[in-house]
Amino acid sequence: MEWLLIIGFILFGTALVVAEILFVPGIFIAGSIGVIIAGYGVYTSYESFGSTVGTITLVATVFTNVLAIYFSLRGNSWNSFSLKESHISRFNDERILDVKLGEEFKTISVLKPIGKVIHNGIELEVKSSGDYIEENKIVYVSKIDKNLIIVKERK
Repeated sequence: MEWLLIIGFILFGTALVVAEILFVPGIFIAGSIGVIIAGYGVYTSYESFGSTVGTITLVATVFTNVLAIYFSLRGNSWNSFSLKESHISRFNDERILDVKLGEEFKTISVLKPIGKVIHNGIELEVKSSGDYIEENKIVYVSKIDKNLIIVKERK
């Protein structure tokens, strides 16, 4: 019965280490707990069966962990979780060309400091000059910097 418990600890610890590497990298909690559980399985092996069997168990555990990590990474199972495309467009691409300094818009969302306005039936993303501007207010263009339209509230 003790062997089943020891093998269970080691396999569960190995599973947590593999899960740490594949699914939750950077958190370090699952991998740490996995190493502790597998280590407890090896410790129990030393306590119950002596140093020879404990050492064999330790070597087998290390070997099992290395193989599990190797085959997990080699199997490309992590590719299903990775992002394969990148988003390179910006919200106001090509729409900003006909916007002029001083032009007025009506906000359709709250600007805190970034929000949306309507311009000739097209939504534009704008930034206030640092102020909080409520929805349905009239704003005017105070500055245009590349694709960034900076507005101020009309008072």
